[in-house]
Amino acid sequence: MHHAMNTTELYLIAMLIIFSVPYLVWRGLKTDHYAPLVVVQIIGGILLGPGVLGAVFPAYYATVFNPQVVTALNGVAWWAVMIFVFVAGLELDLHEAWKKRGETSVTAGLALVTPLALGALAAVGLLQFPGWTGPEGQSWQVVLGIGMACAVTALPILILFMEKLDILRQPIGQRILRYASLDDVAIWGVLALILLDWERVGRQVGFLVGFAVAALAVRWLMKRLPEPDRWYVALIWLAGCGFAGDWSGLHFMVGAFLAGAVLDHRWFDQARMDLFRNHILLAVMPVFFLSTGLRTQWDVGGVAVFAAAAVLLVASVAGKLAGVHIAGRILKWEKGEASVIGWLLQTKALIMIIFANILLDKQIITNETFTALLLMAVGSTMLTIPMVKPQLARLSRLLSKTG
Repeated sequence: MHHAMNTTELYLIAMLIIFSVPYLVWRGLKTDHYAPLVVVQIIGGILLGPGVLGAVFPAYYATVFNPQVVTALNGVAWWAVMIFVFVAGLELDLHEAWKKRGETSVTAGLALVTPLALGALAAVGLLQFPGWTGPEGQSWQVVLGIGMACAVTALPILILFMEKLDILRQPIGQRILRYASLDDVAIWGVLALILLDWERVGRQVGFLVGFAVAALAVRWLMKRLPEPDRWYVALIWLAGCGFAGDWSGLHFMVGAFLAGAVLDHRWFDQARMDLFRNHILLAVMPVFFLSTGLRTQWDVGGVAVFAAAAVLLVASVAGKLAGVHIAGRILKWEKGEASVIGWLLQTKALIMIIFANILLDKQIITNETFTALLLMAVGSTMLTIPMVKPQLARLSRLLSKTG
């Protein structure tokens, strides 16, 4: 007798696919040099989405990824990405950036503004054709959003890459963290500007005022709690800020980032923080990558989407490298430093995907624009390690000779 699988069984099949397929590809093809597991998981999400798996096996896709399963996956994905963005905000070290604010602001500013300008220029070209602006999006929001997506640096993935390259705790690694931290703040500030809703501006102002007061109270409380209790209170604070951010019309991820950014990372044990971030990446973020892949579409044509992604990738890479090289000339860096720093700041996956997800949620961009941005983020992130490794080796040799 035929047994129709229930939602729980289909959900668990989806989870089997989510965790097994990327891992087997990553291990089997030994992609770690150019595509760490997190990048393979993002690509896996795209391949498992409606544009690829859904097109090849529509009946199977519709059965496994039915609305009930997708809703359940989205619930896990929302909480996973809230925690991840919260940790990204918490890991910002603005104290160190403020101490060396001259050098940091010059580098971070040029590393942000140059790719933003080139990305915005590319976006203006895209908008000459239909299919890229969402039903709720205005041209300036789409142009600024795409430009900002080209300028993003993914701080959490940058930390993972620098750990892999063994430079995280070295002086150059700490410098790069300062630049990325300042750019991270700018990214969320620009996002808040894009999402500003004049019909709900009262709520948004109310949220920001209420958040400022609540943040002072939470900071006062955190200083007086033992370290184990701070983790639990931090999650309560995260849920509350996420709700308030979404209620105000911004987005729950804006609330999540702010929840982490106003806390001091020195209140939490660094080793536990690293473990916590890695466990989130291991246990629940793959569900977010899959739910992201389910949103990719190619309705304007696969060639058009890939062409848009290629143009945005060139704008992003060229803009970031040019901005950092200009900063290097102004600040008189050692030969080779600008290239290493520029390529590491090019790392985009996760934060850019989160950023683009928010624009898609708010219907500012279309699924096709989102897909092009996703491909651009994957491409730029995959370029990082292969480009940085030989340049970092040359720079180390040069510094050892001059030192």
